[in-house]
Amino acid sequence: MADITNVEKMFGENVFSISTMHERLPKQVYQKILRILSEGGELSRTDADVVAKAMKDWAMEKGATHYTHWFQPLTGITAEKHDAFVTAPDPEGHMLMEFSGKELIMGEPDASSFPSGGLRSTFEARGYTTWDVTSPAFLKRTATGLTLCIPTAFCSYNGEALDKKTPLLRSMEAINIQSLRILRLFGNTTARKVTPSVGAEQEYFLVDMEKWQKRSDLVFTGRTLFGAPAPKGQEMEDHYFGVIRERVGAYMKDLNNELWELGVPAKTQHNEAAPAQHELAPIYENANVATDHNQIIMEAMKRVAIHHNMQCLLHEKPFAGINGSGKHNNWSLTTDTGVNLLDPGESPEENVQFLLVLSCVLKAVDIHADLLRQSASDVGNDHRLGEKEAPPAIISVFLGEQLEDVVRQLIETGVAEKHIQGGVLRTGISTMPDVKKDATDRNRTSPFAFTGNKFEFRMVGSADSIGSANTVLNAIVAEAFSDAADELERAENFPGAVHDLIKKNLIEHQRIIFSGNGYAEAWVREAARRGLPNIPSTVEAASALTTDKSVALFSRFGIFTKAELSSREEITYETYAKMINIEALTMIDMAGRQILPACIHYAGRLATTTNALKQAGVSTMAEMGRLNEVAALINEADNALNNLKALDEQAGQIADRKKQAFFYKDSVKPAMAALRKPCDELELLVDKAMWPFPTYQDLLFEV
Repeated sequence: MADITNVEKMFGENVFSISTMHERLPKQVYQKILRILSEGGELSRTDADVVAKAMKDWAMEKGATHYTHWFQPLTGITAEKHDAFVTAPDPEGHMLMEFSGKELIMGEPDASSFPSGGLRSTFEARGYTTWDVTSPAFLKRTATGLTLCIPTAFCSYNGEALDKKTPLLRSMEAINIQSLRILRLFGNTTARKVTPSVGAEQEYFLVDMEKWQKRSDLVFTGRTLFGAPAPKGQEMEDHYFGVIRERVGAYMKDLNNELWELGVPAKTQHNEAAPAQHELAPIYENANVATDHNQIIMEAMKRVAIHHNMQCLLHEKPFAGINGSGKHNNWSLTTDTGVNLLDPGESPEENVQFLLVLSCVLKAVDIHADLLRQSASDVGNDHRLGEKEAPPAIISVFLGEQLEDVVRQLIETGVAEKHIQGGVLRTGISTMPDVKKDATDRNRTSPFAFTGNKFEFRMVGSADSIGSANTVLNAIVAEAFSDAADELERAENFPGAVHDLIKKNLIEHQRIIFSGNGYAEAWVREAARRGLPNIPSTVEAASALTTDKSVALFSRFGIFTKAELSSREEITYETYAKMINIEALTMIDMAGRQILPACIHYAGRLATTTNALKQAGVSTMAEMGRLNEVAALINEADNALNNLKALDEQAGQIADRKKQAFFYKDSVKPAMAALRKPCDELELLVDKAMWPFPTYQDLLFEV
């Protein structure tokens, strides 16, 4: 690994970047690549052969022997099949190393072995991976050595999208086209492309490897299914931004090294609010590359942790009672000339283009709140949303005091004549300068918050791909832009028409604006009064994919077909059922083979001690009280265990995926909670030396 002291030199050294292509490709081919990146198009087979050879030579010079089409199927993780550069030996037995343009452009994985939601049957196996020229190839270092990873899309034989990348790229084309229509209305003829920019903050936990291996719930499900609270949690607020422990710091150093080599602009690292929780935040990139890089970040986090004898937990709620982990998705729109469409400028009330964009975003989020909620739903996130520091399951938009005031003026009078100034923060210390304040505070309970020149979508779960959320964001805003452009392009009086449209959008969709406490019960009631959807779980959110308005939205821009949407809904139900089933079976195993035997053994030892004390004529009130309490909890746990077994078996008999998923949610999950309750209470009573696996105290405070 390269020397960390020379970050400028090491950054991107394992990436077949634009600069690397500039050095290694013929000028004509290089210019074609640049043209495709800016305008679209495809390479000829001859040019692809040239790129493939240059890529292979570069990779082999660095020590790579294999390549893979690196793609993102609907499993939520990445997939890869490694092929060596070797070809058949020549007549003299010499091995040749080759890599053709055809091998670069297309691969053929088994499409029936990945989730397809009915799009592919087992006997319909053919699928294709296709090179994404807009995301650079890179070299990944693992135990197998250096492998050339080529980012690709993944589609079925019939062309249906079976991955996260394909719809994301489609949505980026849609938002580009519709954004340019808006810009042209305001006389901008220089911009040729508008790209969604994304920065995804990644939260995670680190635990000791040896302790992780002793907990089958962490091994099989990524979260603790049992566990009493430690004597100390996060109530002292001393971990957040606290001094980074030496072991964790060494991990972060190596993680940064690896990410920088891979061209990932990792910038910020710190301790998060919960003990053993941390965060890494990269610099903004275009949405496609940011999505690929976030997958690289998650893979690297897990891989580097193993080298430090730790495990990286990316589950949204690995520990009950303390903060879960999210992935704040910071989204904005930027032209190729460097203009941010979400920058309000010095005088937002006078920035008509910004106000139109803002009103369109509000319209998009209000109309498609259910779809946006669905884009951030997964099994793990159900445990997090609405909990400590996570946003509620109700979608709303926080604008901040300054923009809310501008919106209020436009709604009430039709004209915004002023804006709230930021003011000055006076420290009261003679040796410190006064600080210019922002015009508004932040609201960390808001799921969709404006933060200066971007929107922060805080609902995305830490283990999830950001591809789905950004596909939806791009699509819904593209629709709102398209509606606005349709109306304004035919207007005879553009200034008047755009003014009226901004006001109309704000009036019709002001219900989505909320600046208060998203955790408060009062907000749940107020949201219901406003008619905002409150969708508490993944299975209830899944149907948002196939509503008439969602099908019309995605079909309009060619992002998803109705069949592709139906398949994703089906996959959601199937994945949910499988995950809860694994959790239930893990609980049954841990309770039946570890917890109850340990508790019965403890109760037996306690009974022996009590009898011995009785025979010695000593009072046994305390011992009998403890024994009775333990025995009652053992009976409660045993009954709950038998009930969970029966319900899980019943769930397995349900053929309909949707009905099965809802049964797991409504019946199996409560039974799991009923089993956990007495087991966690027993943990606080049983001799710690007899408890069969590491506790929260062991996991959270001994890294």
